[in-house]
Amino acid sequence: MKETGKLEPIAIIGIGCRFPGGANDPESFWKLMRDEIDTISGVPPDRFNIDAYYDSKPATPGKIITRYGGFLDDVDKFDAYFFGVSPREARLMDPQQRVLLEVAWEAIEDAGLVLEKPADRRSLTGVFVGMQTNDYEDLMFKDTAGIDSVYVNTGGYRNVAAGRVSFAFDFRGPSVVVDAACASSLVSVHLACQSLHAGECDLALAAGTNLVLQPDHGIAFSQGG
Repeated sequence: MKETGKLEPIAIIGIGCRFPGGANDPESFWKLMRDEIDTISGVPPDRFNIDAYYDSKPATPGKIITRYGGFLDDVDKFDAYFFGVSPREARLMDPQQRVLLEVAWEAIEDAGLVLEKPADRRSLTGVFVGMQTNDYEDLMFKDTAGIDSVYVNTGGYRNVAAGRVSFAFDFRGPSVVVDAACASSLVSVHLACQSLHAGECDLALAAGTNLVLQPDHGIAFSQGG
């Protein structure tokens, strides 16, 4: 909204997060920053076998020039029942969608806006998600014989990620996924602020997610040194 020709400031009232190093809440994330803790680690074996892809020589075809990265723990775990998702659907959901649901809930709790009754949850709230990759969809579509459900689409498409959150909480504002490469999260915050100032929503949830589940992108970037 505008007041005397100036835009009102935007208030951040709640935060939820997942970062490498076990930073699963704002306090632990701030501790990592404050204490300058290095959270870079080797590629977890449940992601992919780095020994099969690593080569220290730059631009080696099919190889990655590093064995390290920043990784979240337990991305395969999800309380599907809590969010009303069946086990079959949950199995076909991109872990990024699962993390978004969990962190959105935590941000709402952090803001003191825990909403219990469906009638109370209908609000003009916008959801803006920055999301660049969808490795899980690629993994699912590699096995075409295993495509036996529409949940492969709803679980894999990036455009579903924001809608999944809006549907879970019955939010009625704009619901958008944006890919702006490394700036995706920042652009999602920018769009959320724009939407608030334009009066498109009364409350906005801005998020960003990026999970590396397979080596393909790392291989491609390694070709450039």
